[in-house]
Amino acid sequence: MDIFLTISGLVILIIGIIFSVLPVIPGQVLSWVALVLLQLKSLPPFSSRFIIIWALVTAGVTLLDYLVPIWGTKKLGGSKMGIRGATVGLIIGMFIIPPFGIIVGPFAGAFLGELAGGKDTATALRSGLGSFVGFVAGTLMKLGISLIMGYYFLINAF
Repeated sequence: MDIFLTISGLVILIIGIIFSVLPVIPGQVLSWVALVLLQLKSLPPFSSRFIIIWALVTAGVTLLDYLVPIWGTKKLGGSKMGIRGATVGLIIGMFIIPPFGIIVGPFAGAFLGELAGGKDTATALRSGLGSFVGFVAGTLMKLGISLIMGYYFLINAF
């Protein structure tokens, strides 16, 4: 059973790291699930406190992942139209030109949303840039904690 849990955890960890970059499934949550699977082995490698702390970190980063792009858009002058446009752009970009669309979509959506809301081109560009910066920051946070959890998984799995 330990081998099954380790292999399953490793597969989920790899998927988690991949999806920490792609905004379809929260990859950081999958990375945490990999740690939990390792914890279910006959000799658990982690303390309960370790698992709980990583659950809280994962929840915090998941929440921040939704807030940081909005904050970035607002910080650089974006309005609700820009935020809505960034969201629509992200969804459309994911399906039309993945994975490149995940990066370009929010920027283009925020830009077009601001233009549709009556903002000038310079304001629309700043809003698009804010959305892009927020998206990159959120992605780096998710990837960072997924890789850290991957490190803990690997040093304790084998």
